[in-house]
Amino acid sequence: MRAVICTRYGSADFLQMTNLDTPVPGKKDLIIRIHATTVSAGDIRVRKFQSPPLLWIPMRLVLGLRRPRNPVLGVEFAGEVVDCGSEVTQFQRGDRVFALTGMRFSAHAEYIRLPEHAQITHMPAGMDYEQAAALPYSGTSALCFLRRARIQPGQRVLIYGASGAVGTTSVQLAVHYGAVVTGVCGPDHVSLVREMGASEVLDYTQPSFREQLKRYDVVFDAVGKLPEKQALKVLVPGGTYITVDGQGMIRTTREDLIYIRERAEAGEIWPVIDRFYTLDEIPEAHRYVEQGHKKGNVVIRVQPHHSEE
Repeated sequence: MRAVICTRYGSADFLQMTNLDTPVPGKKDLIIRIHATTVSAGDIRVRKFQSPPLLWIPMRLVLGLRRPRNPVLGVEFAGEVVDCGSEVTQFQRGDRVFALTGMRFSAHAEYIRLPEHAQITHMPAGMDYEQAAALPYSGTSALCFLRRARIQPGQRVLIYGASGAVGTTSVQLAVHYGAVVTGVCGPDHVSLVREMGASEVLDYTQPSFREQLKRYDVVFDAVGKLPEKQALKVLVPGGTYITVDGQGMIRTTREDLIYIRERAEAGEIWPVIDRFYTLDEIPEAHRYVEQGHKKGNVVIRVQPHHSEE
């Protein structure tokens, strides 16, 4: 099978296409033909080895010393089950599934082997592979952080970086929870964030941006670029500040992924896709994501695109 590997930490130039053996299933494993995956901010952090100073040595030991121990990056995908181990009971050949691979990575390839108990479930009804591939990482991340904030109906919530992958999903989930959402983004994405359900959208490039800020029960920095001191200034007494910065790989479960699927099937959340690339174009996709200005998700078409899907 074809796969893109990271040959060493550093620039996108170290991402190379190669041929690897197609995996075979163990007794409790699935083999999935990947139709679509993404390049996420998490992939960029791993490829560049961006780590808080205090975690540098532990992260090198976990990820790999000179390059990722698993050189095939990619933390989410959607695809079709093509083979099952003899003891698999929850899936069968032909099932359309989506999954979050987490520290296993491995999604930037044509096939993947996952244990049946991994964070994998059936795709949301009504979605194609490309849409479904853009949900696991952003959806479960947004869910995890908003749960930490213990959002309640009627609370005023500020989401900084509201046009990114986690940001767009967070806006939609916060609205689902009954919060009154203010989104912060750049001028090109104001209408998008409003479409996601934000009651108010602020352009952080405007000179009057800080004067437009009010008081909020929750401030969620969805891109890791809002200084904590600035966030605390706009929180109500006892309010909650949360940020994706320095969090590493967050802990999520299959139940979280199922919850995201249910919200998608109910029409309460929907992935935003900025651009499409092919598997061969993954280095270019990395360079684009690395600029930090994407809206929503960058999707990789691994298999040839078919409109009927």
